[in-house]
Amino acid sequence: MKKHLLMLALASTCFVATQASAMTKDEYKVSKEKIEADYKVAKAQCDTMKDNAKDVCQKEAKGKEDVAKAELEQQYQPSDSHARNVAEEKVKATYEVAKEKCDDQKGEAKTACVKQAKADEAQGKADIKAMKKTM
Repeated sequence: MKKHLLMLALASTCFVATQASAMTKDEYKVSKEKIEADYKVAKAQCDTMKDNAKDVCQKEAKGKEDVAKAELEQQYQPSDSHARNVAEEKVKATYEVAKEKCDDQKGEAKTACVKQAKADEAQGKADIKAMKKTM
């Protein structure tokens, strides 16, 4: 089920990104500044948290920023390379957050959690590799 959802997300991201018209340099600059400002706000919200919840929040904020920047690059200069980069950033962000969430667990549960996160990451990378072959 996760595989199908991931493939659908990757395909829709590529489709939407390639359908969007290229943006101007000024629009790009404004969008980039907004992404950076959104990240700072999200990171500041994480500072109110403690322990692993704070770490998870920070990973989520950073992941959203990285994905947003990759999507912005795809909108600014649409290409297969940028589309793959968007997919790669999504996989990376998902993995980093999942791995950080595993830190809340102990023993075998933590081991299983990390193993699942790595398996999901490997599947995401395999999906991206398959996407490269079709582009």
